[in-house]
Amino acid sequence: MASSEHPTEVDDLEAKDTFVAELPTTFPVSHPLRSRVKAQSDLTGMDLEAKAFGVTRQKSRINYRSVSDISAMVHLAPEVVQTMEKRRRQRSSSDVLAKFGQVPLSGGDDLRLAEQIQTYGTRKERREAGISDEEIQSKIEQNEGVQPPDDFQFNHEGFTSAKAAELLKLHGPNELPEKITPKWLVFLRLFWAPMPIMIWLAIIIEAGIGNYLDMGILLIIQFANASISFYETNKAGNAIAALKNSLKPTATCKRDGAWKNIDARELVPGDLVLLGSGSAIPADCRVNEGEIDVDQAALTGESLPVTFYKGDSCKMGSTVVRGEVEGTVEFTGANTFFGKTAALLKQTNEHSYLQVVLMLVMFTLVGLSIALCLICFIYLMAKGQTLKESLSFTVVVLVASIPLAIEIVTTTTLAIGSKSLAKQGAIVAQLSSIERMASMSILCSDKTGTLTLNQMVIQEETPTYVPNETQESVLVSAALAAKWKEPPRDALDRLVLGTVNMSLMDAYEQLDYMPFDPQVKRTEGTIRHKETQKEFKTSKGAPHIILKLLGDEDDDVKDKVEADVARLGAIGVRSLAVARTDEDGKWKMLGLLTFLDPPRADTKQVIQDANRYGVGVKMITGDHLLIARNTAAQLDLGTHIFTSEYLPLLDAETKEKPENLAANYGDLCLAADGFAQVYPEHKYLIVECLRELGYAVGMTGDGVNDAPALKRADVGIAVADSTDAARAAADIVLTEPGLSAVSHGIVEARKIFQRVNNFLTYRIAATLQLLVFFFISILAFHPNEYSHPGTEEEWPKFFQIPVILIMLITLLNDGTLITIAYDHAEARATPCIWNLPALFVTSTTLGVVSCFSSLLLLHILLDSWNEDGFFQKIGFQGVEYGQMILAMYLKISVSDFLTLFSARTGTRFFYEVAPGPMLLAGGAFALFISSLLSIVWKEGEIEEIPVNGLVNDMELFGFVWIYSLLFFFLQDILKVGVFKWMYWQNFHNIASTGVVVLPKSAEQLIKDMEAALGETGNKHH
Repeated sequence: MASSEHPTEVDDLEAKDTFVAELPTTFPVSHPLRSRVKAQSDLTGMDLEAKAFGVTRQKSRINYRSVSDISAMVHLAPEVVQTMEKRRRQRSSSDVLAKFGQVPLSGGDDLRLAEQIQTYGTRKERREAGISDEEIQSKIEQNEGVQPPDDFQFNHEGFTSAKAAELLKLHGPNELPEKITPKWLVFLRLFWAPMPIMIWLAIIIEAGIGNYLDMGILLIIQFANASISFYETNKAGNAIAALKNSLKPTATCKRDGAWKNIDARELVPGDLVLLGSGSAIPADCRVNEGEIDVDQAALTGESLPVTFYKGDSCKMGSTVVRGEVEGTVEFTGANTFFGKTAALLKQTNEHSYLQVVLMLVMFTLVGLSIALCLICFIYLMAKGQTLKESLSFTVVVLVASIPLAIEIVTTTTLAIGSKSLAKQGAIVAQLSSIERMASMSILCSDKTGTLTLNQMVIQEETPTYVPNETQESVLVSAALAAKWKEPPRDALDRLVLGTVNMSLMDAYEQLDYMPFDPQVKRTEGTIRHKETQKEFKTSKGAPHIILKLLGDEDDDVKDKVEADVARLGAIGVRSLAVARTDEDGKWKMLGLLTFLDPPRADTKQVIQDANRYGVGVKMITGDHLLIARNTAAQLDLGTHIFTSEYLPLLDAETKEKPENLAANYGDLCLAADGFAQVYPEHKYLIVECLRELGYAVGMTGDGVNDAPALKRADVGIAVADSTDAARAAADIVLTEPGLSAVSHGIVEARKIFQRVNNFLTYRIAATLQLLVFFFISILAFHPNEYSHPGTEEEWPKFFQIPVILIMLITLLNDGTLITIAYDHAEARATPCIWNLPALFVTSTTLGVVSCFSSLLLLHILLDSWNEDGFFQKIGFQGVEYGQMILAMYLKISVSDFLTLFSARTGTRFFYEVAPGPMLLAGGAFALFISSLLSIVWKEGEIEEIPVNGLVNDMELFGFVWIYSLLFFFLQDILKVGVFKWMYWQNFHNIASTGVVVLPKSAEQLIKDMEAALGETGNKHH
């Protein structure tokens, strides 16, 4: 493990000084800043360029501190610093991941060599300082923690079925404990929420007063709401379950003396399993004998496979890519590394922003409704009405206040949006995640396999050290150190043999081959040239290993190689050394093959799109700092890439996050463009820290190490070919390679957000209109006090519209409002933010205009028999009470739907944004049916209230329509005016863009670091 990840106490070596800042003399000797000295690379990276070009300093660092130390600590409270120093050597639960084994041939040895060159100088300089090659070798090849515990017993015979069954009872199945809520309980819970409770109350009242028709309609609405919500939620869950089931793991295990393929759930500790190429590691296992190459990218972020030898521990969630060995199961289920990581995936039971918004809307409307219903009920009882009559009037106000279809329309809008995302390669597991993606301000992303291909590629630059050598000739020599006529044995063989011109290999024959060995750590081929019959050897391996083959006469070459390794390492490029023997049998360094894991073709464009949409992107990777910086440079992610040195860990015992996480680490997380060499806990805590700062945070990843952060993020996105853990933790699962679906998702999510926001604005306005209208009409309008024709018809004491007509208004309009999911909507250029005060102000404005116009029309119609009244002065005749009821039904219905066409355009006038064809058709249908019903309704009584269609008074029908349209224009003008006023006053921060704004403390942190590093000419930190 590189020294930068596990700093050591100052030893007797005189470390080469890069940039350091002298400690203030006011610090006491016991101050934590004096407790240890560390290399500059500990937090911000290494000044490798300086070393590559021969800058040397031999000054002692005992009384110095790097800028990265001071600048990272400058905003931390003293007690926090002390706690960090005490926990400096606390091992993460996943610390052992970096100790699994050595990557074939190179691994991270080239980068560790670069670090040692940075710290102690090139070989010639180290000799002058009295540092031996053996000391450097031991630091590069440091490999702790791979041996099994003393009490571990290898199994070479397997278990009997009886013994396995006994152990299965003791340890439980080899799976992660998963709390599954029965579907029947999920369905029942949908009936217990503010809106369903309101409907239950109305149902009880209707049953009590004998209105069974209204009760039946309300029951249908209740079950329709629950059924649609359950269907959409269950369908999304089934899609993820199908993905998980398609990858159900199996294991080859020895039971009763025979090898059998069994369900991996049945494995127990101590089982003998076969680990072969192409198979997944079914549990945490120890290798019995031999060696295998294992792809651990899902766990560690390392692109190259790792070679495991006898006693090494390979973890569940990784995959064998070469070789076949027998292994003994060490841990299963929750005790595996996979399981311990999954412990971070505990349910937080937090509600999404949309759920909070819907609950606040419902609670507000419910609270207002209850208050107005109580006032109505008390008023009516005080006026001498019977209990049944009072309840009959009160239930009108109650039903009017219930936003019957709010959940149906919202859920359907999100569901239709999820289908659009699915067409673009994104399966939505949680519908509410669509709304959260629209609000996303920061997108954190894993590197390996997410931003990059997770596939090493040879680069053009190839430093050579022998005249006339080229990349092609070095590649040929590297291929000669492999079995080029056989399938590649490891990732580096695959890299070399996949790049070399194989036709050039026909000129050679291989006499002998030395495969990779953990003691030698290189491969070697003995070769004969077919034409000249000359024999020679070639070898490839990590630079420090190949350098040992060279003689003392090649000291200058060794220094050049080390300088090149340092220079390449500084930009995150990996090195593979290639050597060949000359005519005298002496080894000569031919050159360095350079390679890296390149970004995906679409990654840079996705990041640019995200930035254009106001979403900041941060890279969080377990890979080496230098590789992370190289990737960040290629993707224009920024230069502030830090290691995890000053990031906290979870409490070792309770697994709880640190107190005051955002206060202590917020500046660092905001200032950073990325973090390298992190553990799963770090990813989790970075996401949590940014969330505590109030930002909506997204996370993309593919591995077990990403799962906790995916779960904690507001929007967890598992990329294509993710592990089961990542899929299970994610809200959205991508099915196509790359991140282009994320760009589409942001745009689509913001459109969906606008549609939902528009609908809620309308729904609140329409509810307020109905609620306040019926409340005021009952209290203030008494039809029997108005003059009317002297007939046997007696007008009632209180104005009331039958409940069934109110439900028709709501159902007909809201039913067609499902088409709002297909409405034209423009995505905001910045993250969408819920602003409930502004939402209620807008809705109230729209509702007040509609309510006022309805109350005014009610007065005009009640006063229509007055010869001096407004209605007769404009040439109309008096209106019968039954027709008045249908006229008011028409007015409320028309105004109710026209309000949507104003609400949907936000700050603009209604005509500036054309409605979608389906919404327009739905609106026309609803208005047509409402108009038709108002005309043809048969004369009679409903709930003892006279009703009569307008078929005999079409002039009144036309008047209501014209009247409604005039007030609609006024309503839209007032809405635009109110929006302009709110933006002018920045009402409740309505002008906020949702884009991340660095606080002054974070800006100062960046300035301090850049200024200090700039003094040394080091711009890479």
